[in-house]
Amino acid sequence: MTALTTVSDFPHRLIDDPDVGIVMPDGIRLSARIWRPEGSDAQPVPAVLEYIPYRKRDGTLPRDELMHPYVAGHGYASVRVDMRGNGDSEGLMTDEYTQQEMDDALAVIAWLAEQPWCSGAVGMMGKSWGGFNCLQTAFLRPPALKAVISVCSTTDRFADDVHFKGGCMLGENPGWGAVMLSFSSRPADPALRPDWRADWLRRLEAEPYLAPRWASHQSRDAYWRHGSVCEDWAAIQVPVLSVGGWADNYMNTVGHLMGKQQSVVQGLMGPWVHQYPHTAVPGPQIGFLQVAIRWWDRWLKGIENGAETDPAYRAYMLHSEPPSAAPAFRKGHWVTETAWPSPRVTPEVWPLAPGRLGGQGAPLEMAVNTPQHLGLHTGEYFPMGLNAEMPGDQREDDAMSVCFDSAPLAGGMDLLGRAVLRLRLTSDKPFAQIFARLCDVAPDGSSVRICHGMLNLRHRDSMENPTPVPVGTPFDIELALDEMGYRLAPGHRLRLALSTTYWPFAWPSAEAATLTLQEGSLELPRHSGSTGDEWTPPAPEAAPAWRHRVLRKGAAARRIERNLISGEVSLVIEEDGGDAENLDHGLVSGDTMREVWTIRPDDPLSARVTITYEQRLSRGNWSVRTLAETNLTSESGHLAFTARLQAWEGETPVFDRDFREFVKRDHL
Repeated sequence: MTALTTVSDFPHRLIDDPDVGIVMPDGIRLSARIWRPEGSDAQPVPAVLEYIPYRKRDGTLPRDELMHPYVAGHGYASVRVDMRGNGDSEGLMTDEYTQQEMDDALAVIAWLAEQPWCSGAVGMMGKSWGGFNCLQTAFLRPPALKAVISVCSTTDRFADDVHFKGGCMLGENPGWGAVMLSFSSRPADPALRPDWRADWLRRLEAEPYLAPRWASHQSRDAYWRHGSVCEDWAAIQVPVLSVGGWADNYMNTVGHLMGKQQSVVQGLMGPWVHQYPHTAVPGPQIGFLQVAIRWWDRWLKGIENGAETDPAYRAYMLHSEPPSAAPAFRKGHWVTETAWPSPRVTPEVWPLAPGRLGGQGAPLEMAVNTPQHLGLHTGEYFPMGLNAEMPGDQREDDAMSVCFDSAPLAGGMDLLGRAVLRLRLTSDKPFAQIFARLCDVAPDGSSVRICHGMLNLRHRDSMENPTPVPVGTPFDIELALDEMGYRLAPGHRLRLALSTTYWPFAWPSAEAATLTLQEGSLELPRHSGSTGDEWTPPAPEAAPAWRHRVLRKGAAARRIERNLISGEVSLVIEEDGGDAENLDHGLVSGDTMREVWTIRPDDPLSARVTITYEQRLSRGNWSVRTLAETNLTSESGHLAFTARLQAWEGETPVFDRDFREFVKRDHL
C-alpha cells in the first residue's frame, strides 16, 4: 500500500460547526457539519457538498475527518449533510433516490449559495449513493452547481446498480435491503437532538423494508428510469470528474459518461474497491484530494490551472499476477487517453470453437447447465476492503463452467474497454440466464477473473420489455462484459468461461435451464502503444484521522461450508466492527453483521439467504441497539421476503415489527 501522508498545516485555519440547521421548504431541518476557513464571512469561498444517508456523527465520520478539513483548508466550505430521516436530520426516509431526496438537494444547494460565507459557487462530491446524487442533482441543473466529482456511481439504475444487472436480480438486492433496514434504524445523537427519542420511534414506525419493492420491478420501467441520468445525456451541463475502480462493480460509469456526456468529462480509473482512492485497496492509492482540489480550483474558483486539458481518461492497467481475494496491492501501470473511445483501442474478433478461443471458428453444439453453487469465488458486488471480498482463484468455478481457452499468448496482450460476446444458442426453458467470465490463466493453471457479464435471456432484445425465452428455437444474443484494463503476461492464456448460474452474485432462475451453444465469437478491445506509466499521480494525503479509542476490537470471517447430509453449500460472511468511542464528543458506536447464503447444487429453489445486522450506540448511561433480521427464499412462482426489526433503549424493548411480502416472478 502507498503510505498516506497526514497534513495538518493548511493554507487556511478552520471553523468546524458540527450541527448547522438547513430548513427545507416543508419545514424539515437537515443537519449539516460545515468546515470552512476563518475569515470566510468577510472573504466568501465556494462550497463543496457531500449529501448522503450514512450518518456524519458516527457512520462516515472516520472518512469525513480525513477529507472535509483537507478541502476546507484549501479555501472551501466543505459541507457534509445527513439526508432527511437519517443521522441527525429530521423527517422520514422512504426509498433511495426519491424526488424528495432530489428536491432537498436543490434546496441545500440554494441555501449554501446564499450564505454570507459562500461565494455563490457550489460543487458536489460523493461516493456510491453520494456519487449517484451528484449526477442526479447536476441533471436537474440548479444554477449554483458548477461542477461535480462522482466516485463509484452509475448512470443507469437498472443496468449498473446493486439490484439488477443484465436483467438478472443480484444477490445484493436482498443484501442492500438488509443494510438499509439496519442503517436507517438508528436514532439521532441526543447531544444534538433533545427530541431524539420521539423522532427515533417515528423513524422505526415508518421504516421501509425495500428489498421486495426493488425486486418487484423486474424490467427497466419508470421506477428505474427515475434517477438514471442516461435518460438524457444532454441534461448535465457542468464539468464532471468520474472516478471508479476495477475491483468495484461500478466500473462502467466512467466509460459511459466519457462516451455519451456532452459537457466536460474526465475519467479516472484505478485498481480500487468501493472506496475513495486515497485510502482504497488494492494499491497503489493516489492523492485523490489533490486531484479534487485542482478540479475545484478550476471550476469553482476559476483559476486557470489547466485542469480542463488534463487527459480525458487516466486508467491503471492491471498486470498478470497470482490470484488473491484480498490483495493489498496490484501491479500495473497508468495509461492516459486523449479521448474515449480511445484511438489506441482496436476491436478484434476471436471466434469460438469447442474448447478453443481464437483461431478458426467451428460449430459448437455444446450444452451449458451448471451447478447452482457455481460462483462462490466471485466476491462482493462492492468490496470495501481486505476481508476476501474480491474475486479469488477461479479454477473451481472454471471447472464447473464451459470454457474456451486461447493458445498461450506469445507476446502477451493489453485490453482496455469492454469485450462483447455474441452467441447463437437454444434453450429448453422459457426462463434462463447466462454468465460470462473473462479470465487470465497462468501456466500453473491458476485463474484470475479480469471481468464478467451476465444476461437474463428474457431481456435479450430489451431491458424495458422482456419476452419469454424461445424454447428449442435458435436465437442470437449480444452480451457486453464490464469495462476492463488489463495486461496479460506472455505465456498466459485468455479464458472465456460460460455458466447458467452465478451464486450468490445473482439469484437463480426458478428452473435449471440447459442452453445449447451453436456458434459464437468474442470481440476484444485490444490496446496498443503503452509501455509504462504515462501519468504520475500525486501521493495520497489527508487531514488527521479522527480521535477515538477502541473499546472492543472487530473481527471478520468468510468461509464456504458444505453439509454432507443435505448436500447444501453455504457461503458464510461474518463482520464484527467492534466498538469505538469518539474522543471529541463521547459517542460510542459499533455494529455486527452475519450473512448466510445457502443453496443445493441440484435445486435452484433451495436458494435462501439470511442476514442479521446489529447496530449499537451509547454514551455514559444512555444506550440504544437495533437488530435487523432479513430472509429471502424461493418458490417457483414467487420470491418470499421476510424481515424483523427490533430496537432497545438500554435493556428495554421499544420496538418490534415483522415484515412479510411475496413478489411474483414475472421475469425471474
